[in-house]
Amino acid sequence: MAPLLVEDRPSFRLQLAEAKRLGVGGVSVDVWWGMVEAEADQVFDWRYYDDIFADISAAGLNIVPIMSFHQCGGNVGDNCNIPLPGWIWQHYINKGITQTDLQYKSEYGNYSAETVSLWADHVVIQQYSEFIQAFSQHFQHLSNRLAEINISMGPAGELRYPSYNSHDDGKSAYPTRGSFQAYSTLAVQDFRQAMQSKYGDIVKLNASWNTQHTDFKEVMPPLDGNQFINSGQHRYSQYGKDFIDWYHLSLIAHGNRMLKAADAALADTFNAVPLGYKIPGIHWKMAIDDYSARSAELAAGLLHSDWPYHEGNGYGYIHMVAVAKQLNSKQAGSSQPGHKQRQVILHFTALEMQDSPMPPSYSMAKTLVRWLGEEAKRQQATIKGENALSAGVEHVSGWDNMQQALQNSHYSGLTILRLEQVTNNETGKQGLKTLIQTK
Repeated sequence: MAPLLVEDRPSFRLQLAEAKRLGVGGVSVDVWWGMVEAEADQVFDWRYYDDIFADISAAGLNIVPIMSFHQCGGNVGDNCNIPLPGWIWQHYINKGITQTDLQYKSEYGNYSAETVSLWADHVVIQQYSEFIQAFSQHFQHLSNRLAEINISMGPAGELRYPSYNSHDDGKSAYPTRGSFQAYSTLAVQDFRQAMQSKYGDIVKLNASWNTQHTDFKEVMPPLDGNQFINSGQHRYSQYGKDFIDWYHLSLIAHGNRMLKAADAALADTFNAVPLGYKIPGIHWKMAIDDYSARSAELAAGLLHSDWPYHEGNGYGYIHMVAVAKQLNSKQAGSSQPGHKQRQVILHFTALEMQDSPMPPSYSMAKTLVRWLGEEAKRQQATIKGENALSAGVEHVSGWDNMQQALQNSHYSGLTILRLEQVTNNETGKQGLKTLIQTK
């Protein structure tokens, strides 16, 4: 991965040359929506990327652009500040959609501006499509250099909710259970509509939930997230299962919409280039022996309600992995004349990490990496890996774990966070050499 923002091009060129010498195949680059289209809707400035892509191409390396529809800043390792385009928050006022409607609202009442809420996809996905199409038109001359195009689907570019992000003032930060993000007006409306569609009338819902609602307007996401998790309501009550599944499947639907939109926007120029998406390695709160086990993953929207999690249901990740298969469907447009079936690649993080099942993290990172690899193999999905923290490749153990994932857990490729960790760091340089020689 290139730096989040390249500010020293001569040093960057030296790093690229060293990466090529070491055997690196390509460099992934965040293409920041908030930088390219900052001025106004449909006003694009690609000059920075003209330069950066030219440097990568000149080094003989492939380019893996990331359509970064998320903010730079506020996540672990962020060293730049690039917010989303300011105009987006007022763009749909004439449709009755306010700034807060477009943002995620947490169970603590806080709003996140790191990415646009998936419950606003019905209006905002057109902006994503226009951006991707503008990118493809501007950089069509690089068709032989683009190895893959990754699509940002949430905070930090990952398919998840901002469940442990900075807007909740540390209340949901690592290694807590996180916080649910389904409390905006649009989210609550969607939950109510989904429950009305499922049950038909409020009497049937009450019978299933053991409640006494008089109208679907009284239906709400959990009002006390701690009680909801700590009591086991999320596992054993029908209300809890309904909420978790709606929350999770809303995220899955968002991932499918993003891939479908990207596939269509790239069809004329980069018809054969694979698409990629990333799932976060939320490895904490896994080994704890109480109802909060796996709760951090639940708050991020990664897991369905089918407790207990086991090999048969992908240890909870069956639907997250299946997103990689959705472009195989006719609905995605693969049957259109002249339209090639596009490969989708799943990327998963935390490959460098060990299991550490003790407090405070109760982490099972290495186990989680194996689970995702096994489920990808079962579904015949292509999976590649990434280290979660840049410091993880400064230690021999991190490289050993990544090598094991490649050899034993069905991962077919690796992205290193970041370029300088393998060009300016001797442990990283040697680790990469060994990994490439072994592969």
